[in-house]
Amino acid sequence: MGAAPSTPRLGAEGAPPSPGAAEQMFAALVGDKAYPISSEFWKQLLELPLPQQWPRDRVLQACHAFAQNNYQTKHLAKILIHLVWCLQECTLTTSVSSVVYGRAINAAYISSIFLKFIIENAKDDNWQELCLDIDKNEKGMEKFPAENTVEYFLMRGVLNYIGSVDLCSGPSPEPKDVHPFIDAAMLQDSSIVVSVVRKLLLNFVTRPKFPQNGSHPVFSDDGRPGVLQRVGSAAANFVLLPYYTFNYLVSSAPEGATSQLADNSLLVLLVMIHYRKCISTNDSIPSNNTYTGSDTNDKEAQVFHENPYCKALNNAKDIQYDRADVEGNAQDGPVVRLSFASLFDALGRCLNNESSVLLLYSLVHGNCDFQEYVLVRTDLDTLLMPILEMLYNASRKTSNQIYMLLIILLILSQDSTFNASVHKLVLPAVPWYHERLMHQTSLGSLMVVILIRTIKYNLSKLRDVYLHTNCLAILANMAPHVHRLSAYASQRLVSLFDMLSRKYAKLAELKNDKSHKVISDQMEADNIADDMSTELHIYTDFLRIVLEIINAILTYALPRNPEVMYAVLHRQEVFEPFKNHPRFNELLENIYTVLDFFNSRMDMQQLDGEWSVDKLLEVINKNCRSWRGEGMKIFTQLRFTYEQESHPEEFFIPYAWRLVLSRGFSFNPGAINLFPVEIHLDDAPSSEQKV
Repeated sequence: MGAAPSTPRLGAEGAPPSPGAAEQMFAALVGDKAYPISSEFWKQLLELPLPQQWPRDRVLQACHAFAQNNYQTKHLAKILIHLVWCLQECTLTTSVSSVVYGRAINAAYISSIFLKFIIENAKDDNWQELCLDIDKNEKGMEKFPAENTVEYFLMRGVLNYIGSVDLCSGPSPEPKDVHPFIDAAMLQDSSIVVSVVRKLLLNFVTRPKFPQNGSHPVFSDDGRPGVLQRVGSAAANFVLLPYYTFNYLVSSAPEGATSQLADNSLLVLLVMIHYRKCISTNDSIPSNNTYTGSDTNDKEAQVFHENPYCKALNNAKDIQYDRADVEGNAQDGPVVRLSFASLFDALGRCLNNESSVLLLYSLVHGNCDFQEYVLVRTDLDTLLMPILEMLYNASRKTSNQIYMLLIILLILSQDSTFNASVHKLVLPAVPWYHERLMHQTSLGSLMVVILIRTIKYNLSKLRDVYLHTNCLAILANMAPHVHRLSAYASQRLVSLFDMLSRKYAKLAELKNDKSHKVISDQMEADNIADDMSTELHIYTDFLRIVLEIINAILTYALPRNPEVMYAVLHRQEVFEPFKNHPRFNELLENIYTVLDFFNSRMDMQQLDGEWSVDKLLEVINKNCRSWRGEGMKIFTQLRFTYEQESHPEEFFIPYAWRLVLSRGFSFNPGAINLFPVEIHLDDAPSSEQKV
């Protein structure tokens, strides 16, 4: 590398650097002279205060110069290594000076600026511009672990814009994809992975916050937060620190308070657990025991490595069961342990945040212990009320949000204990439900109402078959366990059948009309006929599921549900057109067996005047107790289970990164290939401004 260049002078010892001296240091950082990793230059650079403000064009000029000269200087790798050393120094002793913490924050901040610029402006997807290879013989490198590469070492201390290379990749992972930092993260020891996952979860649960003076505007234009944003938020937003770093800065946040560190810890966790590394079966698989080949998929000659962060989350244990695990079911290797009670409560408080919904999905789908913990809680309304309120406001949610909420309910509804519990929990009021007052209604009844409301919204707006199917699947799982379903929920259930039947009848009539009309283009005629036949078949399936739901309630839970019986009696004419339908006749035989029983009991009543609702319910209640189910055919109970699609990574990787971008992560839209991005003219970077 030749003779070491001299270190720029900062002025008298102990005196604050002059603006000219600070500019000299940054000019040296982005210049073409390489400073050895052991040079005093790095210490002086990282101890600079960062209140200076640079205009945007100068920041861009510095980034261009840094990227160009980094091929020779390797300054990016060096500053990242200094960051890790600063973090290690922070953890070695309890009496660390504020100067050390300041160096760590400055290193994280400065490196994030140049990482972001290089990633956004990379000429290829091999990320050679990062230049992470350093001569191991260079002075100062003796502290560097010889068995690891630079990027592996860096991943022990920092996740700083590193995952954003995902944004530059296509929506479907391929063997040729290169993600140097996040791939290195996947190869870390299990003890490091566990400590990272645990700390990220603890940040989410405890919601620590930075003090008001914890961030300082730097490099901004006209006093506004500029290209380089703010140092406090930059350090907190995209730096994954060891599990004890930054504690000196934070204090406990009040319940429900916003916390940048908590929110961004969650985003980092979601990106990490949903990342998938695709390799060709012709490639060798690393021998690291935390990152081995996983099951194959439909794509020919490709496999995915097991994600150790996902595995750590899925194997997380409740801290209250430490002793039982040690005595009975000891785990191999380190395990994430934290309070499930605190995690449950934190999720309940934060489910209005879409990221928290994805975390809840990841836990109830992947972690059997946490799912079991949720199912035995008696206060299920803590989680379900926010979920139901969001479904109530479905018109203001994205389709992805609605999917996640419904899948969570579907997973929970697979458990019979859950289905019984939701009907035992009575809600004094539902203040956010505006169509009518709902006092002293069960959580289960509210679920039925909201799910049917979601179906109706989907039918009129989204017309998404998958969403319909999920809603009906949840209702079908709940049906045999329904207990004291409210009058309103019972009416909604029968009206759902009526609504779908009218849609079915209209489609059947339309198809019949088309078949009698002469269409000149035979291909067009065939396509129309196929589309209508498919839609008619879909609605036939929907109608059958609703009939199965009603049949299950009447078969297994009729004595406990007089309001359902009242609703069926009141609207019994809606079933008449389908009595002879080959897909429905057996189910309708059961329903008419019940109807005949109750109709005959009402005919036997000597009644003066008109039937009132109260009088009819009195007769129904009396005969519900004497109902024995004679003549009913027993059908196999419908039971729907959730299974991920064959390539879940194609949904979850882009979804996680959309959440990151929605939380203020700034990235050049033109460089994003992971999903389609609308580029507005005001936001589109010019050829000279890509930051």
